[in-house]
Amino acid sequence: MTEQKRTYLTSEGLQKLKDELQFMRSKERPRLSKAIAEARDKGDLSENAEYDAAKDAQGLLEARIAQLETTISTARVVDESKIDGSKAYILSTVKVKNTANGQEQQYTLVSAEEADFASGKISVTSPIGKGLLGKTVGEKVDIQVPVDKVTLEILDISR
Repeated sequence: MTEQKRTYLTSEGLQKLKDELQFMRSKERPRLSKAIAEARDKGDLSENAEYDAAKDAQGLLEARIAQLETTISTARVVDESKIDGSKAYILSTVKVKNTANGQEQQYTLVSAEEADFASGKISVTSPIGKGLLGKTVGEKVDIQVPVDKVTLEILDISR
């Protein structure tokens, strides 16, 4: 048996995944089962687009449920009190300056499941997230991003 990869989450992030899983099991599964039954009742399944669409949606739903079950089963809640606050780790908020253009940005490092770029939450597995991990205030780090290479100077790290 292969060992599962650990997923590190905040307690809020883990609860959000559990809520999504519960919703899919209790609401979406029955809704899709009903849609499949209704489409089946309409006759010839070989030319029934509604049936095919419902079966496809059911397959996607079951794949997402399986993914959530795996993530939840391998999840570990991060204990912020045990994280070195002087370095950038998961749940750190890191303020950086792009040395090329002087632009400052702030990122919160989170798991891939909790990433939301629009709200400043980036995954520790993203190029920038990986580049910042373990770094301290004052360090400069070269990060290869899809378009180019950027140099970021770490201005501040907080929790």
